[in-house]
Amino acid sequence: MDGFVIHDPRFRAYVLPNAPLETLGEGFRWCEGPVWFADRGELLFSDLPNDRVMRWSASGGLSVFRQPANFENGHARDREGRLLSCSHRGRCVTRTELDGRVTVLADRYRGKRLNSPNDIVCRSDGTIWFTDPPYGIQTDYEGGKQDSELPATVYRLDPRDGALSAVADDFQGPNGLCFSPDEGLLYIAESGLQFVEDPLQQIRVFEVAETGLRAGRVFHRVEPGFADGFRCDEHGNIWSSAGDGVHCIDPSGALLGRILVPSTVSNLAFGGRDLSRLFLCASHTLYAITVNVRGARLL
Repeated sequence: MDGFVIHDPRFRAYVLPNAPLETLGEGFRWCEGPVWFADRGELLFSDLPNDRVMRWSASGGLSVFRQPANFENGHARDREGRLLSCSHRGRCVTRTELDGRVTVLADRYRGKRLNSPNDIVCRSDGTIWFTDPPYGIQTDYEGGKQDSELPATVYRLDPRDGALSAVADDFQGPNGLCFSPDEGLLYIAESGLQFVEDPLQQIRVFEVAETGLRAGRVFHRVEPGFADGFRCDEHGNIWSSAGDGVHCIDPSGALLGRILVPSTVSNLAFGGRDLSRLFLCASHTLYAITVNVRGARLL
C-alpha cells in the first residue's frame, strides 16, 4: 500500500488504498493546533510564526480567521462550542465567545505568569486541561523571548469558578494531549527541553481522577522524530504526529502502522463527514487524508 507502512495487520482495516494524501494549502511558516467545527463544516488552525489563525472549508477554501492572533498555538472547543486557544505571546488561555469577544480564562498560577500555553483539551464535565511548556517564550519565532516564572506544568482549569490547579509538574516540556474515548485516561506528550542534545521525548499516560491525575507511566516513544500533537479514534488508538508522518498506536502502546507524509507533522485532528478525515498540520502545509476509522466523538 503506497504511502502506508504496516506494522500490524490490524492497521490495514484503518487505511484506504484509494484515499490519497491531499494538499489543502501551502506556504505557511509552521502549522499547528487544528480543531474541527462540525456545525460549520470548517477547520481552524494556527499559522504560528505568521501570528494568524486560518480557516479551511470544502466550500470556501482557505481564509484568515484571525490576525493578529497573539501567537496562538493549540485550539479546542468547549462544551458550548466556543473556541479555546493557547496564546504564546499573551501567555494565557482564552475563549472566543459566540459574539466574537475574547475572554482570558487563565494567565497566572499562584500569582506568577504562565509560560506559553501550548495545547488544550476540554472534558465532558466542562473542565479545561492544557500544557504549559516554555517553548513560546524561548525564541522570537513563535511568540517572543520572555522570562519564565513557572516550571513546565500541565494544568486543569474549572471555568465555573476559575480555579486553576497543577495536575502534573514532572515534565521537561509537556506538549500535545488528548483523552481516551471514555475520558478515563489522559495522554500527554513529553517533548523535552529545547536546545539540548538528547531531550526526553515520549508519550505518557495517566489515569484521570476526580480533580487530577494519578499513576502516570510511559506509553510509547515515537521514532523518527517525536510526538507533538495527537488524537484518539473511536477504538482508543492514538494517531500521533511524527517525524515521517502519522503513527497509529493501539491502547497497549504497540505501533500498528504509519501514514507517510513529505514533511514533519506537528499536529492533527479528525473531522469531515463522520469524523473520518484526518487533517494534518505538517510544517508549511495543510494536508488531509480519509481513513476507515472515526475520531473519538468530541464537540
